[in-house]
Amino acid sequence: MHAKIISADSLDEHWFPEGCHIVEISNHPDDPQVSIARARVEVGAKTRWHLLQQTWERYLILDGQGVVEVGDLDPATVSPGDVVIIPPGTPQRIHNTGTRDLVFYAICSPRFSEACYRDLETGVA
Repeated sequence: MHAKIISADSLDEHWFPEGCHIVEISNHPDDPQVSIARARVEVGAKTRWHLLQQTWERYLILDGQGVVEVGDLDPATVSPGDVVIIPPGTPQRIHNTGTRDLVFYAICSPRFSEACYRDLETGVA
């Protein structure tokens, strides 16, 4: 991959059926080691139980407050600056318990692909 700068103005937010809005900031085959997306969960909303196969995920909380559930860990409150580390194959979901949108970066390694995603509530890949 060549050096480049990705302008946030050129990126579009889309709805992801997991239950959040996503902006794919950096996710390209030329950079297979990592992807970065910005996720936004509306007030009171909760994402579906899901996991990523063969992919590590990290949530870096930017704004808002929520409760994250990861594998066998007790549910935990998260707020700006917190990092949630999610190993491959670990069930996860996040609930916005605050008064404004919960916004975080989802950083995946290797990069996120639809093939690694499993919705545990519907069984749909």
